[in-house]
Amino acid sequence: MQRKTKIWIIAIAGLLSFGGLLSLFEDKPDKAEAEPKTTTAPAKPADKPSEAAKPAAVSSPDAAQREALIRALRTIEPGLVAKEDRAVNRARNVCSDIKGGKDDATVQKNAKSRFEGGTVPSLTDDQAANIVTAVKSSFCS
Repeated sequence: MQRKTKIWIIAIAGLLSFGGLLSLFEDKPDKAEAEPKTTTAPAKPADKPSEAAKPAAVSSPDAAQREALIRALRTIEPGLVAKEDRAVNRARNVCSDIKGGKDDATVQKNAKSRFEGGTVPSLTDDQAANIVTAVKSSFCS
């Protein structure tokens, strides 16, 4: 029985020694290599956009505004409101562009790309302009 105990102790000690030996060959990055190198100076508070430059948060339209929006979008193209919640979320994104100060052409182009696809494979520029008008007149003033 003592002999088996000694064998186990020797085996465990050997494994621990082998593990220690392997750790010597482990690749450890130098402290200098572990830290990312920066080639530019960190951003100063003045470099960050001001609160005024950020677009205002767009809240969801209330029930009456939502109904007016859905009605207007349905008039433009019934497929636009196949999923009303999705249509409202897309309209909120259009409103975010408007409140963010984007130019009319960009707002219209973004509205067109947001609403195209699925049940409405393509929209004309006039339809996109009408979407922007619907968003503005229903809840985004």
